[in-house]
Amino acid sequence: MNTTINVGVLTLCTFLAPSVFADFISDSTGKLELKNFYYNRDYRDPDAMQSKREEWAQGFALQLESGFTEGTVGVGVDVLAMAGFKLDSSASRTRSGLLPVRESGKAEDSYGEVGFTAKLRASKSTLKVGTLVMPPLPFLEKNIGSLQPQLFKGAYLRSQEVQDLTLDAGRITQVNQGNSTNYEALGVGTGSRKNIVVRGKNQSNAFDFAGGSYAFNKQITGSYYYSALDSLYTKHSAAVQHTYPIAENQSLKSELRYARATDNGNTNIDNTALGALMSYSWGAHKWTGAYQTMSGETGYASLRGSFSSLVNFFQYSDFANKNENSWQARYDYDFTALGAPGLSLFTRYASGSNVDRGPGRSDGREWERDIDVTYAFQNPTLKNVKVRLRNAMVRSNFERDIDETRLIVSYERPLW
Repeated sequence: MNTTINVGVLTLCTFLAPSVFADFISDSTGKLELKNFYYNRDYRDPDAMQSKREEWAQGFALQLESGFTEGTVGVGVDVLAMAGFKLDSSASRTRSGLLPVRESGKAEDSYGEVGFTAKLRASKSTLKVGTLVMPPLPFLEKNIGSLQPQLFKGAYLRSQEVQDLTLDAGRITQVNQGNSTNYEALGVGTGSRKNIVVRGKNQSNAFDFAGGSYAFNKQITGSYYYSALDSLYTKHSAAVQHTYPIAENQSLKSELRYARATDNGNTNIDNTALGALMSYSWGAHKWTGAYQTMSGETGYASLRGSFSSLVNFFQYSDFANKNENSWQARYDYDFTALGAPGLSLFTRYASGSNVDRGPGRSDGREWERDIDVTYAFQNPTLKNVKVRLRNAMVRSNFERDIDETRLIVSYERPLW
C-alpha cells in the first residue's frame, strides 16, 4: 500500500526538481478510516407515515495529505476518497442521514466520491482551495453525525503569523451533505419552531467569513468572527474562555458565547443568542452546567445541514428556537481511574421552555437526555478500534417524541 501511494504522489511531482519536492514527499501523511454505523430513531408514533428511521451502513475514507514544496511559497495537494455501502435499510426506514435516498424512497446500495484540495503555504499562513473539511469554528461546525463528514467547496485561509493569534478567512460556495455525492447550493436551516422565513428560494451563492482568536495568556482566550450567507443573513460571533487551575488535578472552566444574526436581503432573521457554561474537573470527574437564551423575531440561524456552535447543542436538539430559554447539566467520567483505560462516559440533560408556538402561545417546552459511552481498545491486536454508543431521549409539546440510538465502530490506521 505504501509503495502504491508514494508512486502516485511522485507522479504528481514529475515536473518539479527533486530538491523542490523533497518535503512534499517526506512530510506527506496518509490515513485510512473504516466506520460501521447503526442508526435507529423511533418516533414513538405507530400511526405516523414514518414511525421509525433505522439503517445500517459501512463507510470507508482515505485521506492523503502531501507536504509542501520548498521555497518562499510552498505548494501541496490533499486527496480525500470516501465510499459508503448499505448493510440494512428499507423504504419505510430511510432518511437517517447515512445513505442517499432514491426517488422511489429506497436507499442507494452504495455511493462514493473523491475530493481534491490545492494548498499554498507562506511562512505561517496556509491557503486551501477546493474540497474543504472545515475545522470547528464558532459560526460553522461541520456535521459529523453521519457515515461521512459534511464537505464544502471554496477557499480557506488560516494565518498564525503573530504569536497567540489565529486568523481565519474564507469563502464557501457549495456544500456536500454526509449522505450525498452531489454538491448543492448553500441555504439557511429553518428548524421547526425557529420562525425563520425565506422569501423566494432558500439558496445562496456564497458564505463569507473572517475573524480570529487570541490567547491573552494561558488561561484566557477570546474570539470574534463575522460571517455572511449572501442574500440570507449576516452574523457576529464572539466568545471568551477562561480556565483556572484550582489545585493538582482540579480546574474550573467558564465560557461566554454571543451571536447576533440579522437579515441579509431575503429573510426575516433577527436573533441574539447568549450562552454561558461552567465546568469543574477533578481527576476523572467533570461536572458542567450551562444556560442559553434566544431573543429576537427568530431563532438561531446557521448553515443548512451544519451543526450549531451553541453551549446547549445536543445529539438531537440545539434548543435554539424562537425565544427559547434552556439549561443543561452534564457529568463526564474517565474510567482510567478504575483501571479501565480507554473507557469514558458522559451523560447530560437539558430542558428548554418559552418556545414560541405561534400567535399568543409561548408555552413550548422540550427536554433531552443523552448518554454517550466510548471505548478505545488498548489491546495491540485491536489498536485504533473505537466503539461508541450514543442514546438520546427527547420529549416535546411542539414536535414528535423520539428515542434514538447510534452505535458506531470505527477503525483508523496511519498508512505510513
